[in-house]
Amino acid sequence: MSQFSILIVDDEAAQRDTLSGYLKKKHFTVFSAESGKAAIDVVEKNIVDIILSDMRMPEMSGTALLKVVKQLNPRIMVVMMTAFGDVDDAVTAMKEGAEDYIQKPIDLDHLDIVIGKMLEKKQVLAENEILKETLRSRFEFKHVVSNSAAMENVLNLAGRAAHSRASVLLRGESGTGKEVIARAIHVASPRQNGPFVAVNMAAVPDNLVESEFFGHEKGAFTGADRQRQGRFEMADEGTLFIDEIGDMPVFSQIKLLRVLQERSFERVGGSQTVEIDVRIIAATSQNLETMIQEGQFREDLFYRLNVVSISIPPLRERREDIPFLIDHFIKRYSEEEAKSVSTVSREVMDSLMKHDYPGNVRELENIIQRGVVMARGEAVSTVDLPPGIGRLQAERVEPVEDGSLTASVEALERQMILHALAEAKGNQSAAARLLSITERNLRYKMKKYGMK
Repeated sequence: MSQFSILIVDDEAAQRDTLSGYLKKKHFTVFSAESGKAAIDVVEKNIVDIILSDMRMPEMSGTALLKVVKQLNPRIMVVMMTAFGDVDDAVTAMKEGAEDYIQKPIDLDHLDIVIGKMLEKKQVLAENEILKETLRSRFEFKHVVSNSAAMENVLNLAGRAAHSRASVLLRGESGTGKEVIARAIHVASPRQNGPFVAVNMAAVPDNLVESEFFGHEKGAFTGADRQRQGRFEMADEGTLFIDEIGDMPVFSQIKLLRVLQERSFERVGGSQTVEIDVRIIAATSQNLETMIQEGQFREDLFYRLNVVSISIPPLRERREDIPFLIDHFIKRYSEEEAKSVSTVSREVMDSLMKHDYPGNVRELENIIQRGVVMARGEAVSTVDLPPGIGRLQAERVEPVEDGSLTASVEALERQMILHALAEAKGNQSAAARLLSITERNLRYKMKKYGMK
């Protein structure tokens, strides 16, 4: 723990000495100061991670010190030490930026718990900051807009996975931003100067999968008039992102597994072995475990891909992100469309906060893009929203008989598909666009639910 430093601020020498001795035994770097002014001097001259400050001190109170420290370096975490009768003051200090408070006399076991929480939080913030700083310079991190604990956890996992060679499996519903996270991992990795190659299995015909991934030699099949590189060769020394991996045919899964094991392959129609160094990030909106049981996905390939698993929550489970995403998309599309739209009306915000977003972030983006295009003033109004948005949140799914989460989600998904088909007058391509999914994915779901 020697990389973390703690400053003890207390006008009582005995208290400073006791805490200082205890924390040094815990291998912290420890500073001490007898007053707020002395503490400021320490902060200005040294790297300080955590401050343990008494609330009541001559000349400068702990609250006053907190305000100065936050101006000097808002990343320093401040914990207030207070007598029993000053708890209200400590609570006030927390509202002004203090992380926590400890009552005197100090219980050392409680102190360990408080400091442990501070260090854990600093570690998470540091890992996220490393990822964000890298992305700001190499990729527009503004596309990963979040204000929720759930997405902060996703970024934390992505940041830790980025520096390894391990395969990553991104799991989440369509439109949650899996490719954005995949690009973030690539850019934050040692492979950032290599290519990032993306392929969506839902868009690749079954008979062209091998050629798409491994390339082909001239004359390998009718129409192959020249040699062609596949996605693996394109991604050499970089990252290959395979979206909707669950749509890959089983016979192609066998060849993909072989490439992952041997890091080599032959082009279609060729015999020359091609060596490659590629990091795989796969993504799926399907339940691969169920597909394994049904014989639609190879279990050995699943374990090869699922070394690091990151689940991206749907937008309806992180609604605190919605206002930030709305603001982000309004700024983007106002610039693109050269319009002065800067906000949404109160009614629109209410509707968008209540909407369940079967298409997730992609659906919200499409809604805002349309709203900006249609808006006549500075605010997107209800008349600028796509047809059905106002009605959809009113059409709640009735509880299903078995009461399970899976059954309820499937009932909602089926209802949304029926609604989209009705809106599109039976046109599957148009319905897929309304749901922000591929037409192939729509057909798969319609078959799954026995819909014609």
